[in-house]
Amino acid sequence: MFATYAIFGLNGLVFASWAARIPAASGTLGLGSGQMGSLLLVGAIGSVLSLPLAGIIAARFGTANTVRIGGTAAAVAASAVALGLVMVSVPVVAVGLFLFGCGIALWDVGQNIEGADVERRVGRTIMPRFHAAFSGGAFVGALLGAALSALEVSLSAHLVAVAALSLAVSLWVPRSFLPEEKHPDAAPGAQPGTGGRRFGAWGEPRTLLIGLVVLGAALTEGAANDWVAKASVDGLGTTESTGAIMFAVFVAAMTALRFVGGGLIDRFGRVRVLQASLGSSLVGLVLFVAAPTVPLAAVGAVLWGAGAALGFPMGMSAAADEPERAAARVSVVSTIGYTAFLAGPPFIGFLGDAVGLRNALLAVGVAVLASFLVAPAARERPSEDREPLRTGSDRSY
Repeated sequence: MFATYAIFGLNGLVFASWAARIPAASGTLGLGSGQMGSLLLVGAIGSVLSLPLAGIIAARFGTANTVRIGGTAAAVAASAVALGLVMVSVPVVAVGLFLFGCGIALWDVGQNIEGADVERRVGRTIMPRFHAAFSGGAFVGALLGAALSALEVSLSAHLVAVAALSLAVSLWVPRSFLPEEKHPDAAPGAQPGTGGRRFGAWGEPRTLLIGLVVLGAALTEGAANDWVAKASVDGLGTTESTGAIMFAVFVAAMTALRFVGGGLIDRFGRVRVLQASLGSSLVGLVLFVAAPTVPLAAVGAVLWGAGAALGFPMGMSAAADEPERAAARVSVVSTIGYTAFLAGPPFIGFLGDAVGLRNALLAVGVAVLASFLVAPAARERPSEDREPLRTGSDRSY
């Protein structure tokens, strides 16, 4: 199980190490906000294009090798971005970011399939804790980026170090993953009665509904990541430091719920907890938007963050309920979720120009409400493989 925590945590650290130093990249390349946004979109495109292929790769080469491929691609990409920064070449950086998006996407699908497999064999809900490890890794990566920036360590040197760490850990840690299960009758295409071979998992109604659940969760998390701090400054007239604290409040609430959420899911069931989470997210979002004071908005941020914590990991668990179809379904659900995560925040920004940023965030509530209504699609499916691991085996992972 340690290997799964480690691979989730490293994924978050690698991603945040770059994200925390985007201003440095922008300054090195001499790009304005709009130009940098367009460059970042290249990485997002790489992720979205790779996610539908990730299930095929995982089904054919195995979960551990999918993580290895993703980690290696991310390492090569980080080195390419570092080279582009040294050359002050936007095209080279763009190629690196595209490959980075591809690698992170493959890595993400692989780790979620592995996490769901561990969860199924342990016999209790632990996927939220794996995602908490991702959040913790991202937090460490952000702090590391801030510290290296303060020490005036160049971004190119930073990225080369991240590349070396990514390559070493992603190649070594998957050796401790669970043994691969062979499903000779399964393939990335569809199985009888689930949508036909033409569309595969994309033709399965339940999988698409789970994707809609994850869409709402991903959109609310992505919108908060990008806009909570600025919405606090613009809407409440507060300082930038207070806006940053508001974002920290959101992240802290989300991470805390991911650590304790597994027990709640085991006690009350996936659907009830999912609906409670989405309800909390919706109430918190509305309170944050309508609050006339900073303390009340902070209460909204807590409810919003707590509500955003469990939707994505529960969606991954639901998609992987049946091991023989897990790779294809996790790929589909991840694609839907990441599309919302990446495309939603820019849409909120454009809408904010017209109606104000805090008001624009209410658009997220529409997606959250839709996710709430289809949450029963994530109901647990019984599986022969869902039996607890022996205590000794549990310690070995």
